Amino acid sequence: MTREELAKEPEMTEREQVLFRPVWLGLLVAVSAAITVVFTCVTPFAAFAVIAAATVSRRDAVMLAVALWLTNQAVGFGFLHYPWTAAALAWGLALGAGAVVGALAALEIFRRLGSLRPLARNVCAFGAAFVLYQLTLLAAAVAWLGGTDMFAPGIVSQVLMINAVTLAGLFALRQVVTGAALLIRRRRAQASPARPA
Repeated sequence: MTREELAKEPEMTEREQVLFRPVWLGLLVAVSAAITVVFTCVTPFAAFAVIAAATVSRRDAVMLAVALWLTNQAVGFGFLHYPWTAAALAWGLALGAGAVVGALAALEIFRRLGSLRPLARNVCAFGAAFVLYQLTLLAAAVAWLGGTDMFAPGIVSQVLMINAVTLAGLFALRQVVTGAALLIRRRRAQASPARPA
């Protein structure tokens, strides 16, 4: 489907949006779980914050940040055997706080910079979400958890790259899912018999 065809396609009806919402949110949680397994200690919360700010309501974006954090913790402690220590649990809480802070930052950028082109808005939201997420974790490390060595430029740049690649993948996934939804809608419309006037 070309961009021109997508532009001519009418928006989803309210009913379709209601049905689509849990599918999209569930898909993001599933992708997050898979990424947690692959990267073990790096969940790209900034990337998810931006895709959420771009595609769901403010309430859903914050709830998604919490759901992604819970998923990360469940996969980490349940499947990857993170240690059940006070430090590991405290870092888990810090990650959750950072995920929510990053989501709120992305949402605020989207609210304030709504007139910008989508690419510029996404880049600004990504920068804000990533920086504030990292600063939240750094503050926790400095204040009581230790581990400031995890914020060396080489490590932070790797985390940034993982987030950037994930964000590109999430936007590509959004295009695929939206295209599939429109295709299904078209096929249903073609399959339903025309009603007499």
